[in-house]
Amino acid sequence: MTFNKKTATIFLAAGGFLAVQAPAFAGGLERGGYNIDLLFDPSSVAAEAATTYVAPQRELKNVVDDPALVAAPPGARPGGNLNGLPNTADDSESYWTTRLGIKGGVENADCMFDYSQPWGAHLKPGRNWAGANQNIETKVNSRNYALTCSYRFDAGPGQLRLIGGAFYQEVYGFKERLVQDLTGIPPILTGGRNGIGRLDLEGDGWGWRAGVAYEIPEYALRASLVYNSEVKLDDITGTLNLSQVPLPLPNGGILPVFGSQAMPDSLELKVQSGIAPDWLAFGSVKWTDWSQLQRVTFGCSVPGAPTLCGPGIVATSLDLGYRDGWTVSGGIGHKFNEQWSGAVSLTWDRGTSQGYGTQTDTWTLGTGVSYAPTKNVEFRLAGVLGLLTSGSSGTVTIDGATVGNDVHYDFDNDLVAAISSSVKVKF
Repeated sequence: MTFNKKTATIFLAAGGFLAVQAPAFAGGLERGGYNIDLLFDPSSVAAEAATTYVAPQRELKNVVDDPALVAAPPGARPGGNLNGLPNTADDSESYWTTRLGIKGGVENADCMFDYSQPWGAHLKPGRNWAGANQNIETKVNSRNYALTCSYRFDAGPGQLRLIGGAFYQEVYGFKERLVQDLTGIPPILTGGRNGIGRLDLEGDGWGWRAGVAYEIPEYALRASLVYNSEVKLDDITGTLNLSQVPLPLPNGGILPVFGSQAMPDSLELKVQSGIAPDWLAFGSVKWTDWSQLQRVTFGCSVPGAPTLCGPGIVATSLDLGYRDGWTVSGGIGHKFNEQWSGAVSLTWDRGTSQGYGTQTDTWTLGTGVSYAPTKNVEFRLAGVLGLLTSGSSGTVTIDGATVGNDVHYDFDNDLVAAISSSVKVKF
């Protein structure tokens, strides 16, 4: 079975549309992830702008503060006894991601520059819940600037494409939690402090990608395998702000901190092929090395605080305890006429949490439409409805340290919804 040239071109360019149709709520810190589908557009020049809005609805229940320390005296209980606060909380915040790209091609060579936001997180259960000494608000953002090129040549009935590129990445964010509950203590004794500590961090690094793709336009067939390297954030810097905690600390309780961590590498296989006139099947499998994010520790070096800052001392940490992520997706696309196309997909994402945190398996159903009023402009709109599966979070051991014993909670099956839109201009 073969396609006419116009249909084959539309379907081989469909990778970008099919990617837009399934905005993800994936495991780890993934948001937009990496996307190089614009590189395959057959036009000499193509530019694309896409934005995605994701609204997860993760609700925590049966929250118990410090379950292993209930009988301990007040002075021995970090954060105080918060079991008088609500035992439910809304743990999730909606978010936007943006991707911009421009691609140019000459004969058999193509290059693409793009800006994206691959990683992120935003949890905000707030101060008024029984787990406030684990988290009040955590927010992570990222910026990624990439240059990716490919060279293609004839091989058998189709063309083989070699892919390579590099990217520069910035990751930054903060976390706030209740260090000590000062409820009921006269302000004259606390100095008007609220007992909340804040950790601010930022880091940057470089990565690279390499891959291969094979295309047979007559069958609208493409198979690609792309590896994205880890990004080593060797010099993460920031501050641990304990100025709102009534402790005798130097620098007014504002302590410079430092650490290191690598953002994960990934490997993704994508396949698409025509299966009947004007019909296309597609699928993908992606592995992400989230297991390297376990317990991210930070030290500090401040004179006058030997028990908190010094060689080998962990001043604070971000406890994640992730396992590797797997994402499997498949779907069908259909070209209705010269202007309209549509697709539907089903995606499974394996949860990265292992008894600590809320990242369980996710199932999402995505649909999307593409409208091309002229041969040079294309608009896309897609939506997703998904299921976040149930689970619980409690005490676990990460890198030899006990974490999660500050609060236990459960969560039921919850929903996630998302919508994406994009516009592509090509010549």
